[in-house]
This record gives sequence, structure tokens and C-alpha cells, in this order.
Amino acid sequence: MKDRILLVEDDSTLSMIVSETLQRDGFEVMTAGDGEDGLRKFTRHGADLIIADVMMPRMDGFEMGRRIRQINRNVPLLFLTAKSEIDDIVEGFELGGNDYLKKPFKMLELIVRIKALLRKNVIKEDNQFEIGDYTLDLSTQILSHKDTGGIELSLIEAKLLKELIVNVGHTVDASTMMQLVWQRDDPYSRNSLHGFIHKLRNYLRYDPSISLINQRGIGYMLTAKRE
Repeated sequence: MKDRILLVEDDSTLSMIVSETLQRDGFEVMTAGDGEDGLRKFTRHGADLIIADVMMPRMDGFEMGRRIRQINRNVPLLFLTAKSEIDDIVEGFELGGNDYLKKPFKMLELIVRIKALLRKNVIKEDNQFEIGDYTLDLSTQILSHKDTGGIELSLIEAKLLKELIVNVGHTVDASTMMQLVWQRDDPYSRNSLHGFIHKLRNYLRYDPSISLINQRGIGYMLTAKRE
């Protein structure tokens, strides 16, 4: 059965190019021209993954993403944006986005990111990793806290957090983390990584002993200090 992708893009030429390319690559594609149409089609037909432009008429991609997350918090959501400001990228991740791609982009890069987001069962080992009051179960991608319960991480979030936990107290090079997730080190991936780190820091906020430190220009370090 083909994975169904909902492509929400107001540029009709770009939408046609992306849609035809994805179909040739084996995906089923639905298209929508703005956020309202995209939300309506997702509500009626569902999707295995959503690709959404940020700047669109009637309803932008971020607002559509917020509303979709009220319906389904797990469907992968990839934003297309002409902006590269970190605040915009962080906003996209905070409302539930899983990844973003800056325009203009190469179709091969889009397909690689789509396949990474759809690869839900890559982590099959029943491994558990503990940090402070949290337990990460890689088999389910669930991050559990002893008091507040659990949250299901995306595949990318689980991979990054596992790498940080196994290197607790040591800096993990940003390039190493990008290679782990996207198999490349470039400015766009670096911004995406920063957004994911922001999300992980938010997930870990219920244990004040845990810090996720930005080692500027180098990478990130996870620490867990007990009194």
C-alpha cells in the first residue's frame, strides 16, 4: 500500500512538479492550494505525511499545522519555507512540525527527508535509556517521566536524545548529530538540529537536574546533576 502524502502549496507550478515527482517515486499524493483546503482534505481523507508551505493565503501553514495537531499529534509534518530566521523555525517545531526545508530545494533532498519521517519502525531494539527522572524506550519512541507520564517522540527526536543520553556529561559534536539523522552537515540541517534541540529541552523541563547545554560552535551536552 502506497504512503499517502498531502502537499499543501499555493504555487501551482511547484505543486505540480513536486506532486508528479513524488508519484513517480511511488507515493500517493493529494494537493491543496492553501491551509483551509489542506485542513479540510486532511480531515476528510487523512494522510501518512503532510508537506506544507508556510506562507499561504487564507490560512498559513503554521495555523494549519496547529489545527491538524489538535486532530492528530503523530502525523509527520514537514514545512517548506522561504525564511531561514531561527525564530520561524523554532515556531514551526513548537507547534508540532517534524522537519523543515528551505526554498529553493532539490527534489532528492525532499524525498530523503520524507522517507526518513516515514521510517517509523527503523528502531526495533527494545532498548531503554535513563536520564534523571526520564526513561527513553527506543522500541516505542516513548519518553516517560516518573510523575508526568509519557510522550511519543518522532524518530528524529528519539535518535538525537538517545545520542545525547549515551554521551551524558560530554559534548556531542553537531556535525555528528546531523550525520546521524540526515547523513549531511549543511546550514539548513544545522538550523533544523537547533529546532529539535529546543523541543528536547522542552520535553525534559520537568526534571530541574537535567540541562541540555548549547556548546556554541561545537555541539550540545546533556547533564543530570543530583544534590
